[in-house]
Order: sequence, then C-alpha cells, then structure tokens
Amino acid sequence: MAPENNDERRVPRLEQFDEWTRHRSVAEEQGRLLAAESGAQVDGVRANATAYLSTRLLISTLIDVEAAIEVLREAARPFDWTVEEDPDYPRITLEESEEERRSRVERYPWATGSLGLARVIIAATQNSPTRPPDAWTLLQAARASNPEGDLLRGIGLDHVLTTSPLTRGNPLTRGNPLTRGNPLTRGNPLTRGNPLTRGNSFAIESYADQGSGGRQPVAFVGPAPVRSPDDPDAPRRPRIGVVDTGCGEHTWFTSAVHDGSGLLEGATIGRTDAESDPERVGDVSGPLDGSLDEASGHGTFIVGLLHQGAPDADIHWWRLLDSDGTTPESDLATVLMQIAKLVRLGDEKGLALDVLNLSFGYYHETPVDHLFDPTLYEILAAIGRTGTVVVCSAGNDATTRPMFPAAFAPWDGAEQIVKHDPRSTPIVAVGALNPNLVTDALYSNAGPWISVHRPGSSLVSTMPAFQGGLEPVARIRHGQRDREAIDPDDFRGGFAVWSGTSFAAPVYAAELARRIGRHLPAPDAPALSSEKIVEQNTAIVAKLADARP
Repeated sequence: MAPENNDERRVPRLEQFDEWTRHRSVAEEQGRLLAAESGAQVDGVRANATAYLSTRLLISTLIDVEAAIEVLREAARPFDWTVEEDPDYPRITLEESEEERRSRVERYPWATGSLGLARVIIAATQNSPTRPPDAWTLLQAARASNPEGDLLRGIGLDHVLTTSPLTRGNPLTRGNPLTRGNPLTRGNPLTRGNPLTRGNSFAIESYADQGSGGRQPVAFVGPAPVRSPDDPDAPRRPRIGVVDTGCGEHTWFTSAVHDGSGLLEGATIGRTDAESDPERVGDVSGPLDGSLDEASGHGTFIVGLLHQGAPDADIHWWRLLDSDGTTPESDLATVLMQIAKLVRLGDEKGLALDVLNLSFGYYHETPVDHLFDPTLYEILAAIGRTGTVVVCSAGNDATTRPMFPAAFAPWDGAEQIVKHDPRSTPIVAVGALNPNLVTDALYSNAGPWISVHRPGSSLVSTMPAFQGGLEPVARIRHGQRDREAIDPDDFRGGFAVWSGTSFAAPVYAAELARRIGRHLPAPDAPALSSEKIVEQNTAIVAKLADARP
C-alpha cells in the first residue's frame, strides 16, 4: 500500500539552506585519526591512537605562550607552514588567588603562569600546497628539536571529544551508510564501531540495536516526577549543571530546567545558534538521509534522567556538542572556564552548583608520561574547589584505556595521571550496569580509574518530539482512525529507551545531588565556607562509592 503524504511528519529543519551546504561539525571538517606511526618519531614518545583537529594546537597559559609559539614556528619552517595565534579564540584565563597558584606550582613547578588556554592555527604557505598542515607532525617536530624543553609540557593537540553513543561508524566522517558492511551480517568487526578501539563485537553492537537498548521510542505511562512546592524557609534546591547537546522542550521541564547560557554577565556560555541545535533540529547533518543524527536528543535524555532521580533539583544546561556528539577540547575548555567563573562568584553574582555532569570524553595519545598537559584537570579542579562535584561518563568502548575527563578521577591503587588538588572535590567516573543491576554492561569501559557503576542500559527518559524519516512497516486507515505498526523513530510521545555510560553518569549525579540537598543550610543559617563544602561533599561522594544503586 502506498504511504500517504507525510511531509508534515518529518524532522523539523531550516529550509533556507541548501542540503549540500549543510552544517558540519568541526570534527567532521578537520578531524583526523592519529596512528602510532604518524608524524616524526621521537625517542621516548610512544603515541596511542586519538582523534584531533589537524590545523590547531593548544597552549596552556601556565607556560610562556609567546615563547611556545616561537618554538612551534621554528619547527614549522621546514614544512613551510605558518603558526599564528587564533584570532577567533581569545585567550581564556581564570583569576586565582596566590594560594591557588602556589599550590599548583608545588604540584607542577613549571606551571608558573595563569590558569587558561590559547589556541594557534597552523596554515600552509604557497610553497607547501601538497603537504597539508598537521598538528601532530608539528608537535613531534617541536619535541624532536627541544627534547628537554619545559615549554612543550603545556602544548597539546586539540582533541575531539565524543559521546560515543554506540553508533557504529567513524565519528569524524559520519561514514558512508553504503559502506558500513552488510546489515544482515553486521559487517567486518575490524572496520565497524569506534576506530580508536578497533571496532566493537557483535555483542557490544547489540546495545545499539532497537529492542536491545538502542535509541527507540517508548510509551511512559507513569506520573511525572513530583517536585516539592517552593518554601522560602527551606534550604535552596540542589543544583545540577549539564554540558551536552542542549535540552529540548518537554512537559516535565516547566519549572525544574533552566537554560544557563546567559547566567555569566558579559558572556554567553556555550552555543545558542538555532540552525545546528540537536535538540531542536533532529537531522542537522544529513537532511537527505532520513535519519536522526547520532546524538540528537542526547542532552534531553540526560536532563530527564536527572529530573527523575532528583525532582527537587534545579537543572542548568549549556549546549556545546554537535549533533554527531563531538566537540573540540578547546571549546570545552572555554565553557568550563566560564562555568568556573560563574560558580566561583557564588549565588550573589553567579551560581553555586552542587554537581556538574559531563557525558563525553576523549583518549589522550600520551597519557602516562611527562608530555600530558594537566590544564583541563586544573580547570575542573578550580570548579571543584567551590564544592561542585564533577561527574563524568566512563566511555562505551569496552577498554581499560583511560578516557578523559573521567580518568581525572582518583585511581584505585594505581599511579595517578595528574597530581590532584587536595582542596578540590574528587572527580567521579561512572561506568554502566545492565538492567539486572548486577552485571557491568559489556560496552562499559573498565579500569582503576572507574569510581562507581550505575544503571546505564535500556533506560527510559525524555526526548524531544522528533519524527525521523523511517516509517512503520505497515499503515492503513480504518473508519476515522489511522492504524500502523510502530514507527521506529517517531518520538512525539516524548520518551525513549537508550543505553550508554552517558546515561549512567546522570543517574549517579542525581543521586549525589539528592544526598547533597539534605545537607544544604537553611536560609537563616550561616553560609558555609568553600573549604567546608568541599569537605562535606567529598564525604558524601565517599559514602556513595560502595552504595547499591
């Protein structure tokens, strides 16, 4: 039977753009995969695979930025490349106390500058048109010519962070749907899945299938989470921050969920453009392929889990990730610096947060040697010194390889990758459990850096009212009513099933916020110092570490 005209059923998108000029994420345009043999070989540097942006390098303001740029320019001359500070990326720095700086220098004697980041652009000249710029090659060349230089400690790749929502295929190129293997045989396991971890097995890929935990519509028949009435004599509500793909509209979110992008005076936190909003335009990247993008709805799903687990909490969200679930490390650093400024101002001029949820990450190429730059951790520690607990997803690649920022968490019985600030709350890395609440999900990363496990597979939560291009296998009209089989990407009911450590993290974050809420002082009680809040919240984290979900 021929389908009816369903133009009005398609995913909303902006029509003023031609399809071939569609939005592309920075990761898709500039992303590159690093192989161990890439670039010049440097003695003592054993590189692991990672994803990075080919024309950018990051320079920590903990070192002398101008001197570092000169080192890079000297290394770039043999390639006929130029190195200039990115005019579109003003240096981001955080004002700190002398005590904070002194404490960091005790941990890192070379880190004498201000906490922050600069970004440089590598470009080809007319003399090097056939050798495109490559950040890893340049960084290795600089290391080879300056083997003992402390400046190189603060120079690093602009890594690509991803949600890795179990979606098979190369996250940097989105893959050609015609070359992802035979769907009846699931293709070659060495070429499917995340290329950084050599693909996923059939068993791991099953979590991405509809009916086995993959993103699919579901009917929710219970009541909405019950939120207690406002009470001026009660302590303030606990607050959770979320950096992700944003948050869509939903009937559950009328009073609990807030767009935090404009909270910092004089700056907008995160992205606000409507054209690439994954929670508004479900099919941002491929308007002709009829499929919702990999991470569309990701942020809304996370916010729904937070609201279910802590209905009395206020949830503040910031949009950063593209619809493919990726974002550059430099953009994350900017948003985290802005959030750090916000929470360090407190409630008088800013916003005190109890928990910050980050459900994405990246794999560093040299994580266990002196080349690792701790700047991203230091930004998170600056947030943690206010008492905010940062909660991170552990990753979905079934590997013990540390994923960051989750692997900034304290390691159980193992050498730490960074030197932790004892005055900051610990970062918490969350792995995923299966629905039986007993076994770890097969996809969940493992290792001594995992702090806790919480349910992460086949969870039910909120979704924007998307309707993708897939259709039910049968449809007919009888009398005055439409009849059809289940439409596999019709989310107009507002709820979905999904799986991943991305979702185990907010399950834990909500539990943590609920516990912290019990210890918030009454309005007429003396305000707690930051040191006391850190001590209190660190103790709560310790109690939850071994608690059953």
